[in-house]
Amino acid sequence: MLAYSPGPEWIVVLVILVLLFGAKKLPELARSVGKSTSEFKKGMSEGASDAEPGSEEPAPKDPPKTTTE
Repeated sequence: MLAYSPGPEWIVVLVILVLLFGAKKLPELARSVGKSTSEFKKGMSEGASDAEPGSEEPAPKDPPKTTTE
């Protein structure tokens, strides 16, 4: 059985990225991806802290039933 080696695929991806964006633009793209990832994680942690177990909203009340005679 052959062992999976992800190395050649990453080399091809990096070469394509350099051809598409250029070597000067790649560090800037990596920085912006890192910043957006950290903002996403920060937002997820804030959203999780907002939904505390004891702060659930009460269930909506049923409307009053009317009788027709």
